[in-house]
Amino acid sequence: REIRIVTSARSFLHSQVRAFAGSLKLVGEGRWPPEEMRAALAAADRARCGPVAPPDGLYLMQVDY
Repeated sequence: REIRIVTSARSFLHSQVRAFAGSLKLVGEGRWPPEEMRAALAAADRARCGPVAPPDGLYLMQVDY
């Protein structure tokens, strides 16, 4: 089983993808309704995110400048 998250940003933000993955996991497990994810993104506040996903299995595939 595999989950792919493709992101793009102007700069690197420490653990942001892990926080995003952890929040999406909560939605996938039914522990968060999709609206909660939407609210967390709109708040632009790390405290509103779910727990960060563990680093195991996460891979940086490409960096463009």
